[in-house]
Amino acid sequence: MGNYVQLLSARVNLIASADTWIEGDAIAQLQNTAKLPGMHYVSGMPDLHPGRGYPVGAAFFSTEYIYPALIGGDIGCGMALWQTNLDTRKVSHSKLDKKIGNIDGPLCDEAQGEEWQALIASQLPAEIGFRPALGTIGGGNHFAELQCFDEIHDVEAFAALGLNKAQLQLLVHSGSRGLGQHILRQHIDQHGHQGLLADSNECRAYLAEHDQAVRFAEVNRLLIAQRILAKLGTDGAQILDVNHNLVLPAQMHGQPGWIHRKGATPADQGAVVIPGSRGDYSYLVQPMASDLSLQSLAHGAGRKWMRSECKGRLSSRYTVAQLSRTKLGSQVICADRVLIYEEAPEAYKPASNIIATLVGAGLVNVIARLKPVLTYKTRGECCE
Repeated sequence: MGNYVQLLSARVNLIASADTWIEGDAIAQLQNTAKLPGMHYVSGMPDLHPGRGYPVGAAFFSTEYIYPALIGGDIGCGMALWQTNLDTRKVSHSKLDKKIGNIDGPLCDEAQGEEWQALIASQLPAEIGFRPALGTIGGGNHFAELQCFDEIHDVEAFAALGLNKAQLQLLVHSGSRGLGQHILRQHIDQHGHQGLLADSNECRAYLAEHDQAVRFAEVNRLLIAQRILAKLGTDGAQILDVNHNLVLPAQMHGQPGWIHRKGATPADQGAVVIPGSRGDYSYLVQPMASDLSLQSLAHGAGRKWMRSECKGRLSSRYTVAQLSRTKLGSQVICADRVLIYEEAPEAYKPASNIIATLVGAGLVNVIARLKPVLTYKTRGECCE
């Protein structure tokens, strides 16, 4: 592990190398969270950055209590990777852009609307609201990105996943949309930021809603992928789907309790994708599950700048049109003139540093590297 794990205290560590940029505020939030009642272990990932009271890019292990406020409003946020049947060598940005068109609106706008509504009915209880948001990406750092493999590091693991370098890949990053935020607001109104006793009726009620939101997020990613595949006139196969924001029963360091992930990828569910910014590479990795990192990994490159800083820092250097093309030659569809600055590659850490740190810490083996081709954020009608 070398110098890739920093022990901040007996119960708090940070997976970071000497050249991994981490804000002091994020480390302070990490240490403060460790002081919550029942909190036993806290692990910050190399993409750690400050959040609203709690750090993003971390995992937390508690006993006796769970903390809904720590999970936040985007319950079930995560990523799904699909392999399309499109030949990477035969696609162009302009054709992909035109075919995808606008997917900000509700599913009923599509020809497959009735088919998808039947799928929703089979997957989600009838009482779950926020259905018009299903199949839509949302704001913030959510996206759908067509990618191609440009480097294969582990040929055997790559083949075992059924992957083909010649086929275009689709990475979908989204969550439970307004449903998760609604659940969080209800909890905060009743309990503030206090934890819930794990054996209480209040905790059981929250977990029931939480689990529905996680399922909502998974169905949402499925529908986004199906929607894009239908627009492109092709089929695809789901390779993986993981959640970054949730709470689960778990055993860590020989002790039963609860694992909270706030912007952290599970390391105990097989291969995962750790994405860079929209102008950087993403990495398909095989986790080496470890209680050291609370069975968790970085979930992306991690923010370097606060959203409120981005336009001021970049508007004198780049126009919106310039930010729509990346240094890797990919295209970004984002008609929101504020969001495209907030999500500029410069606002994020280099993905290569995040991956090198995880490799150095003995937490992952790299299977392959993915290069962005076209990223869909919004045509300007994105809703929260």
